[in-house]
Amino acid sequence: MAIARLIPNICSQRLVESRDFYVNLLGFEVAFDSDWYVQVASPTNPRLELGIIQQDNELVPPSFQAAPRGQYLTLVVEDVDAVYAKAQAMNLAVLQPPKDEFYGQRRMLVTDPNGLLLDISTPIAS
Repeated sequence: MAIARLIPNICSQRLVESRDFYVNLLGFEVAFDSDWYVQVASPTNPRLELGIIQQDNELVPPSFQAAPRGQYLTLVVEDVDAVYAKAQAMNLAVLQPPKDEFYGQRRMLVTDPNGLLLDISTPIAS
């Protein structure tokens, strides 16, 4: 069986703020927008999608209606330093500014409005 699509979904109490965060910081475009669910996608690769669902929506089992913990998203971008500059302009709390890591990535860490950790990185040119 082949998987046709994979859409990570984030449970959120801040749907509009979360949508705007991913659009403004990372350049996602809104593919679907409602009062209970938002889906954003990369403008250059629409198969790179992220869903944001209202945390207390009936589709989310009550035991999962909590802030995300124990996972993080990694997003590989062309220029992590440019994303960092945007994050600073947006007055976001950056946990780690861009730093060259031993495994060949330059990465920064930031949290989204839901407290979800984002690892945003760029391969280090060799």
